[in-house]
Amino acid sequence: MSVQAATAPPPAAAAQAALAAFLARHRRLFVLTGAGISTGSGIPDYRDADGAWKRTPPITLQAFTGDGHTRRRYWARSLAGWAPFAAARPNAAHHALAELQRKGRVARLLTQNVDGLHQRAGSTGVIDLHGRLDHVACLGCGLRLPRAGFQQQLLACNPGWDAHLAAVAPDGDADLEGVDFAAFQVPDCPACGGMLKPDVVFFGESVPRARVEEATAALHDSDALLVVGSSLMVWSGFRFARMAAEAGIPLAILNRGRTRADGLEAARLEADCARVLPELVAAL
Repeated sequence: MSVQAATAPPPAAAAQAALAAFLARHRRLFVLTGAGISTGSGIPDYRDADGAWKRTPPITLQAFTGDGHTRRRYWARSLAGWAPFAAARPNAAHHALAELQRKGRVARLLTQNVDGLHQRAGSTGVIDLHGRLDHVACLGCGLRLPRAGFQQQLLACNPGWDAHLAAVAPDGDADLEGVDFAAFQVPDCPACGGMLKPDVVFFGESVPRARVEEATAALHDSDALLVVGSSLMVWSGFRFARMAAEAGIPLAILNRGRTRADGLEAARLEADCARVLPELVAAL
């Protein structure tokens, strides 16, 4: 064994040093976050380290709007899952990114998450790519209502449903097994009687164009792209990694497991972002 090999840092340490150097080199970061940053707050994610689904893929817009039973099932599970989701608090990774912004190093933060935890941690100007679960919206007239108030309406229409035992699932969902949803009642829009849905982008639904354009402009106004806690398997997030590569904007990835952008990055670290990010930010 050579002296050089004996004294070389372990791969993880070398990768962390490379990421630290990347952050030190680029002062205006466009930060893109995904579900992996919120697992430390008790919110489960959808995919494993290989980017494959851990569970049944989430509901599509077509299924939600086109089938009454599917819609009742969705809201019954949401009723059960809302309380733990709403009780989630930012973890060290969210706070580290808020601190990074206070240091003037974040040009813009774009999140694929719908939990609002970046804002609770103190980040400002956050672009919620897929919307926010703390509101519901009417598909008829566009009225927006607080999800917390809608929870009380669901409970009033379905007394006793909050007693069902359910395992917490991603994005405010819950696994209700062996339950008949036929009698579950879903309130209509109080303004027009239309259909209410969470104010988030479902599978099969497009991200609003203005939101994409705002994020695209912010990316091109940055020095580099930092991806935190996302496999980028969904096109709505991956497109920004591809845009960065096409524009010559350097990319760094902090994530557990593979991503769709592997091979495009200038630096990459597979680690727990809640453990590593505070160290990296403190060192700047």
